[in-house]
Amino acid sequence: MINIGLTGWGDHPAIHEQDHMYQHKLAAYASHFPVVELDAAFYSLMSHEQYRKWEKQTPKNFSFIIKAFSAFTGHDRQSYTRKEIKDMFQSYKEGIQPILDAQKLNCILFQFPPWFDLNKDNIRKLRFIRQQFDEYSLALEFRNRTWFEESVKESTLKFMEEEKWIHSICDEPQAGVGSVPIVDEATHPDNTLIRFHGRNVMGWNQNGNENWRKVRFLYRYNSEELTEWKDRIVKLKKDSKQITVLFNNNSGGDAYDNAKQLQSLLGIEYEDLNPSQINLF
Repeated sequence: MINIGLTGWGDHPAIHEQDHMYQHKLAAYASHFPVVELDAAFYSLMSHEQYRKWEKQTPKNFSFIIKAFSAFTGHDRQSYTRKEIKDMFQSYKEGIQPILDAQKLNCILFQFPPWFDLNKDNIRKLRFIRQQFDEYSLALEFRNRTWFEESVKESTLKFMEEEKWIHSICDEPQAGVGSVPIVDEATHPDNTLIRFHGRNVMGWNQNGNENWRKVRFLYRYNSEELTEWKDRIVKLKKDSKQITVLFNNNSGGDAYDNAKQLQSLLGIEYEDLNPSQINLF
C-alpha cells in the first residue's frame, strides 16, 4: 500500500478554491488524499475533543501522521524533570486517543531539530521515548547529518530497526550539518515514511533572512526528480508493507501538484475518500 498526502490540510488553494461543498477544510482535503500530517500537535497539547472533531471529518480508511509535541523533541530548548515530561506524554496520549479508537493513526512523527546530533545522551533519549510509547507506531526523522555519516549510517539504521522506529526518509536541501542525505532504507516492516521538503538550498537555513520560514519550502519537483522517487518507492515497497509519502514543499503552493504527479507516476487511484464535487455525478 502506498499512501500519498500533504503536511497539513489548510493551505492548499488547489483544493479549497475548487471544492466548496465542505464547511471544514479537512473534510475537503480528505476528498483528495487518504493521509495527512497533523502539524498542530507540534505546537500545543490539545484536547481529545479537538482530535475527535478532526477524526469525524474524515472517511473510514483515512489516516493521520501526528507530529510529536515540540517539548518532546527539544525544539523549545527547555529542560524538564522526568515527572514533568512523563505527565506531558500522558496528556498527549489522552488527546490523540480518538484517532487510535477510530484506527486512524498512521504513526506519531518525532522530528528532531538540527542541533540533535549523534551522541550517547541523545541515544538514551530516543530509547526513553520509545519505552514510554511502547504501544504506538513511531517515526523518527533526523535533521542532523552526524546520524548518517558513512562511518555510522549502518549503525544508526540498525538501532532504529532494533528499537522499532519507522524511518522518516527525507528529500531536503543538502545544506550542511543541519540537513540529512536521502537514505532510502526501511527500518520497520510495517511502514516507511517519506517526506519531501524541497531542495531550496539557499532558503533552508535562516542565515538572517526575516522571511526564512516563508521561503524555506519554496520548491517544485520536476518530472525527472519524481520519476527517480518512483523507482525508490518501488524498491522500498519490498521491505515495508506500507509506504507513506508526504509533500511539505508548500511555500509556493507546489505540494498538491507534486503529490498528484507522483500519484499518477505510480498509477494509484484512491477509493473510499470523501465525496468530491468532481465525482458526485
